[in-house]
Amino acid sequence: MNRLQSSAVKDAWINYMATEEVDPRFADLDAWSLLTAMEAMWEGQLAAVAAIGHALPAITAATEAAKAALGDRGRIVYVGAGTSGRVAVQDGAELMPTFAWPKERVRFIVAGGDSAFVTSIEGAEDDVDDAVTQVNAARLTPHDVVIAVAASGTTPFTVAALQHAGSFGAVTIGVANNPGTALLASAKFPILIETGRELIAGSTRMKAGTAQKVVLNLISSGIMLRLGRVYRGMMVNMPPTNAKLKRRAEAMVAQIAHCDPSHAARSLEQAEGDIKTAALLALGVDKVDAETVLKNCDGNLRRVFAELAKNRDSHRDRHPKGAAAPNRGGAVEP
Repeated sequence: MNRLQSSAVKDAWINYMATEEVDPRFADLDAWSLLTAMEAMWEGQLAAVAAIGHALPAITAATEAAKAALGDRGRIVYVGAGTSGRVAVQDGAELMPTFAWPKERVRFIVAGGDSAFVTSIEGAEDDVDDAVTQVNAARLTPHDVVIAVAASGTTPFTVAALQHAGSFGAVTIGVANNPGTALLASAKFPILIETGRELIAGSTRMKAGTAQKVVLNLISSGIMLRLGRVYRGMMVNMPPTNAKLKRRAEAMVAQIAHCDPSHAARSLEQAEGDIKTAALLALGVDKVDAETVLKNCDGNLRRVFAELAKNRDSHRDRHPKGAAAPNRGGAVEP
């Protein structure tokens, strides 16, 4: 798709996109009392979140495909322009501090480049050539997951990037707020969030942007759930990089191992800040054994505890008179 074709697609849809139309209910929004206007905008945000419910099956399917593709080397690649691009960057930037997702396994393909993270780059969203250049530079593989976001669903940069990403076999996910658009048609996993007309016509930083942020939260958090980076609602892969996070990590270890805070703190120190290893140490597992079982279970604590319980039961079967199991691997799920 060249620049002229992309522009034609965008122009063809502009008259039909709800996100660009003026809603007659809010034509006098600027004349209302500020409290009334605030109430209307708040209700619009609620409606935007509610609109996501219909798309949950599509979001779930995309997330499952993403988890299956990523393995131990795939990357999550966010694509967008303008508001949608900045919403995407916000989601990706949180993966490392929240889930210890490696920085090298997140990439951003944004119209206008890094400068567009904080400023508007005029004309960048129409630059199809730059989209192709950035995708080529990313050296995508079938293990990569590309999530492209555009409220209109027709942004030339975003559509071209997703289409080109698909040629490398990457898992392609398209998130748009208008139906029947090129972005959705180009994605292996299309996700439509019909947020409708904006209270301020065309201001997709409002309803559409809110819905996009929630959808991206669901996808990325769902991936981390499936990859075992969450245990019993806790961010067990979180790196304790400051005093607050260290206290949080100690509390997690204490909760998982049912031990007192001082024991949790010592275990965390012995584990060099690794929460999962620390929890096993606090339960009496040898450090080498803890690291080995975590590696064998891909870091999934739930699987680790199941494996340790199986080893305990196997020992009991071999020693029916109730001989004590050795400390190595003797912990069970709390």
